[in-house]
Amino acid sequence: MDPRLDILPNKPGVYIMRSKEGTIIYVGKAKNLSDRVKQYFQESNLYSRGWKLPCLLPLIAKIDYITTASERDALVLEEKLIKQYQPFFNSLGKDGKSYPYLKLTMGEDFPRLHLTRRVVRGKDLYFGPYPKSSIVKSLMRFLWKSKYAPLRPCKWNFSREKELDPRKINTCIYYHTGQCPAPCAGKISYEDYRKIAERMAQFLEGHFGNITENITRLMKEHSAKWEYEQAAVYRNFLHALAHMQERVLVGQFKDDKITTAMENTDKLKRLAQVIGLNKLPAHIEAFDNSHLFGREAVGCVVCYINGEKNHEHYRRFKIRSKLPERGGSDFTMMEESVFRRLRQIKKDPSQAPDLILLDGGKSQITAALNAFDRAGIYIPFISLAETHEGIYLPGAEESIKLPIGDPALNLLMEIRDEVHRFAITYHRTLRNKDTLSNGPMSA
Repeated sequence: MDPRLDILPNKPGVYIMRSKEGTIIYVGKAKNLSDRVKQYFQESNLYSRGWKLPCLLPLIAKIDYITTASERDALVLEEKLIKQYQPFFNSLGKDGKSYPYLKLTMGEDFPRLHLTRRVVRGKDLYFGPYPKSSIVKSLMRFLWKSKYAPLRPCKWNFSREKELDPRKINTCIYYHTGQCPAPCAGKISYEDYRKIAERMAQFLEGHFGNITENITRLMKEHSAKWEYEQAAVYRNFLHALAHMQERVLVGQFKDDKITTAMENTDKLKRLAQVIGLNKLPAHIEAFDNSHLFGREAVGCVVCYINGEKNHEHYRRFKIRSKLPERGGSDFTMMEESVFRRLRQIKKDPSQAPDLILLDGGKSQITAALNAFDRAGIYIPFISLAETHEGIYLPGAEESIKLPIGDPALNLLMEIRDEVHRFAITYHRTLRNKDTLSNGPMSA
């Protein structure tokens, strides 16, 4: 198996297989990109799909991928890419099929809820899409039977001004069995029925209240009584609820966004190759310091996820270490910044980045090593010297010099420039506050 596959992330997303000419020949989705793509290159699976896999494998020259927020996102993005690029080996995805939405017909006086594959702007509300429509159907059926939101299941068109023919009402089994609130027969007022519809809209928007806790309790109670069939009903309800709760961010993936995501993948794969990482550095944190003759000294961290800025995880530190009078010590400040961040990571290892980037040269490498020793943990790290754009690795005498325009160097320079900007901005903010409080700072 190709060792380059080891750098694929263990995250949901889509993988894009290309020929040597760059043509997209297959698009697939995965709950775990690393595990899924590796399956293609296992000999035991070679003839598991008939003719397709033996014909596909010799044509693959490159594999791109795009990570997504959830498996559901991956399903929807896969559909979008197949329709857009029409890959030869995705014959099953060329039939124009799209994933369904739940449509709540709020444009009607007495709204209904049903699945649709066509979204039309207007007063009606749409929720989804839902790739696993069967479990969503089961969930809606459960909510209806439990009287949580018993919207009318019929397709009759009527309103407050246009009443339904009494003959149709008399033939309705839901009316006679009391399973429907029967707004057609006046059994429920317009205002009360609209409240039911609004409750359903709130639910579909993700406002579940304490329903998850109640269903979990009921599932455990029935299971304890060996009533496994009923417990399974509640279990399936919870699975469907989890499916509906998943965020769908695929709307962010416009054509240029897809291109950027694949370009970022190339940069990260190239960076892993250059510095010898066996894991894709999808999560990178970069450190830099700023001060004026030791005054208002700060350390800052920026975060990049999959080659994109993640502003939510930017961090700032006021340097506490004692610095030389009328001067600073980049070495001391870097050690403190890295140590304080490592201390946070040690409390919550899930925050750990795949790679740390330092703005500087060999001295910053030494400062970071001191911080790692003090913190008692280790994360792969490198530094980038601004003077000659050389990449320094721990223990290496010489820097790695990449040609201008190299994708890995471009990414590192972008991240280094961003953390430099962030540190200077924070330092100037503190300095301006000090000036306002105490008057002009003496030289």
